[in-house]
Amino acid sequence: MRRKPKEEIDDPRRELLIQALSAGMFAGAAGIIQPVYAMGKIPKELVPGKSIYDMRGNVNVNGTPANLDTQIQATDTITTGRSSHVVFAVGKDAFVLRSNSQLKLSGSGLLVNTLRLVTGKLLSVFGKSKHRMHTPNATIGIRGTGIYVEADPEQSYVCTCYGVVDLLADKDEASKETITSEHHDAPRYILSGESAGKNIRSAPMINHTDLELQIIEELVGRTLPYSIAGGGYSSPRKEDY
Repeated sequence: MRRKPKEEIDDPRRELLIQALSAGMFAGAAGIIQPVYAMGKIPKELVPGKSIYDMRGNVNVNGTPANLDTQIQATDTITTGRSSHVVFAVGKDAFVLRSNSQLKLSGSGLLVNTLRLVTGKLLSVFGKSKHRMHTPNATIGIRGTGIYVEADPEQSYVCTCYGVVDLLADKDEASKETITSEHHDAPRYILSGESAGKNIRSAPMINHTDLELQIIEELVGRTLPYSIAGGGYSSPRKEDY
């Protein structure tokens, strides 16, 4: 029997985190509110040599415990434990890796070209170059976009927040779709074991926000292509390269 799509929130404290961010605060690991930037300003572009903007709990890079000074390269493996997360950038790509997740990067130096989300939940924004992301049952071709992905062995969830992606169910060549999205227009579940051509289905928008996207775009010197206040698509993203 096919598993039902998952719609649960990853960590109840994340909603508190989002509310705190909008007020210029972060929620500490113990639920203590701590200021991280003045007057509610969103983060600025990370300085050269800096990879991690924020982390909580158990975060490892290549099996070694990470800290805020850890540098992440395009060939590294990042894992998070229970009630943990890491917000980081590699080159012109930026990410929020949520709890109980494993992400393997492939590329050269600070240029990521392939990502494998072995398990867990990942919010990403990408620069102009093309990327490819793999989950246990899907392949996602990415063309300069914001994307949120959840992965487990039997099902993937993909929201194209903005931009263009090519979706493919790995065991069903008939299940493929190109998504062009301006503002979370066409979230999808990618399933396993359904009949040919039936393994990609419509889904709701879950477990990620425009505020989070704005934060990680700012880490790599860009802005959202739409206004959070207005909720609509306004202009192309600001690029600094």
